[in-house]
Amino acid sequence: MEVKASLKYLKISPRKVRLVTELIKSRNVEDALDQLQFIPKRSSRPILKLLESAIANAKHNFHLDRSNLYIKNIKVDVGPSLKRWTARARGSASPILKRSSHVSLVLAERHVGKNIEVEEEKKEKEIKKVKVSKPEMVKPRGFEERKPKQIIAKQKMFRRKAI
Repeated sequence: MEVKASLKYLKISPRKVRLVTELIKSRNVEDALDQLQFIPKRSSRPILKLLESAIANAKHNFHLDRSNLYIKNIKVDVGPSLKRWTARARGSASPILKRSSHVSLVLAERHVGKNIEVEEEKKEKEIKKVKVSKPEMVKPRGFEERKPKQIIAKQKMFRRKAI
């Protein structure tokens, strides 16, 4: 089973992002997370966030075990460049390209079919649901039992407004 996640329009040059992605390629997810937390590059934080998103996708959508995942493929492509100009000598100008990048990440399982534990947990939950009995009826908040008419009459008597 493969799990995909992508990050688009990252405002960092692809050349700089590739420095980080090459370090985590084909690693276990846990090792990659540890590695990304301590890399002193600006692109490590968005890549870390992307990896955590892919792990959450795998766990929630496909019920895969986190310890069984590894980074199968991580690819950095060129995104659109913002074109700017800077002043130069004698009234001329030279271009500045502010580059962006698109990152795509693919996670896969090391050992296929290890998500059997999740299926067993589902069965246990179903068994627990069957065993639970119906709870007793709970009175809603603000619910009061009816008072006798005599008490209500006394309360009204004390509520008279003074003129």
